[in-house]
Parts: sequence; structure tokens; C-alpha cells
Amino acid sequence: MLENGTTVANFFIVGAQKAGTTALHSYLSNHSELSLSSRKELHLFDNETIDWKEPNYTSLKLRMGGAAKKVRGEATPIYMYWPKSIERLHAYDPSAKIIVLLRHPVFRAHSNWRMETKRQAEDLPFHEAIRSGRSRVKNAENGVHRVYSYVERGFYANQINRILKYFPRSQVHFITTDHLWSEPKLSLNAIEDFLNISQELTPENEYIISANTDTGHQIRSIDYIFLMELFSSDIRTTAEITGLPLGEWFNKHYQEPIKNSK
Repeated sequence: MLENGTTVANFFIVGAQKAGTTALHSYLSNHSELSLSSRKELHLFDNETIDWKEPNYTSLKLRMGGAAKKVRGEATPIYMYWPKSIERLHAYDPSAKIIVLLRHPVFRAHSNWRMETKRQAEDLPFHEAIRSGRSRVKNAENGVHRVYSYVERGFYANQINRILKYFPRSQVHFITTDHLWSEPKLSLNAIEDFLNISQELTPENEYIISANTDTGHQIRSIDYIFLMELFSSDIRTTAEITGLPLGEWFNKHYQEPIKNSK
């Protein structure tokens, strides 16, 4: 666990999936004071094959470079969703800093479904996957599923409460994907402050990620309304817990910002 008296990694991007964690990992990798894992998504703390009574952190050590750098981190977005991951992360390092990105849950669910469809891991249409398809999650072990949890991963409040159960608010940084896309420099400067490193990232004219512009895979109005009825209460609770201004997510004309390449 320890190397020269410190943990191998001391900050973690824990989610949410399809909320910009890949972009953030990529950008932070360019910072001179940071060392990010050699590949994104190490899947250590969600690994159910590990004996968590006597865990071995060798795989984390092997994937982390920059031993001379004081700030080292990795990004595995399932940690936020997967039971026991946050508890295990806390056991590894209770002083770790946690970064959480939150995307509008309807758009997140659709993006998640599109990814799994492209991977050929999903053959249900979106409208079915978010309705009857949820039984696949409910009937899975512990009521969680790595693939089909399009809706479940969007209920952020309980996941955030679990994080705050183990880590004090001062060690957790919340950010919306909207802000990362529309104000990347401000978003990254805030993260630099959170990690106590210098402000040197200036990505305002660089590519981060684009919102869904594929006209062949737009969210149908009936599905959007259906999901908003499921998520509305949770969005309000999430806003209260995090202090994030999520009111825009209730705007019926809401569209995700688009960040084009430079």
C-alpha cells in the first residue's frame, strides 16, 4: 500500500461513467505536477476476485508512474456505482481526494446505452432497455450490473451519500459535465486548486468531447419524459447534497453543450 511513506495513488476520479472521465484523465495527464495511471480504468476497488480481508495493491503500484511526483491518481468511473468500492478505497487511503463528474442522467443513460450497443453488448432498443430491461439489473447479484445499469447509475444521490459516508466533504470535488465542456479552463483550474497544484492547464481552445450530434440516435421525447419522471426527485436531492446548480437540467429545452475540436 505504501511507498516511501505515502500511498501509491492519492486522488481518484470515481465517476460517473459517460460523464467526461476520459477527457478529464487525458487533460490532467498533461499537468507537470501530476502522474496519472498508465491506462485509464484500473478496476482495482471493484474487483470481486480480490481477497479484501488481505488486499494486494501491487497492480496499482505497477500502473502508477511518476514516483517522484507527490500527486498521483487514476480514473475508474464504476467506483462511484459499484458497492464496496468506496469503502475499499477508503481502507486503502482515508486521506485520498475524490473527484466526481455528474452528467444529466437522461443523456448519461442514453450515451451509456449507445456505448454498449456499439460494443455489441446490448441488443435491446433504448426504450426497452430503460423499461423492462431494468429487470436485468434488479435480478443481478446485489442488484447491480456492469453493463445494463443505464438508469441505475443516474440515481446519483445515494452514490454520493456513500462517498460522503467515508470521505469528508473537503476531500470530495463535484463538477458537472456541462461545466467541463462549456468552461474547461475554469473547471480544470478548480480541480488544480482542489489538488493543491499550480494552475497551468489551458484547454479552452482544445477538444474535450462533443455532445450527442448523431441525428440517428437522438433521445425520443417520450423516453426523455419517462426518465425525467424517474430522475427528478434524485436530481433535486443531488443538488442539495453537492451544492451544484442543477436547475438547468429541468429545462424542457435543455441541450448539452457542444465542444468542437480546435
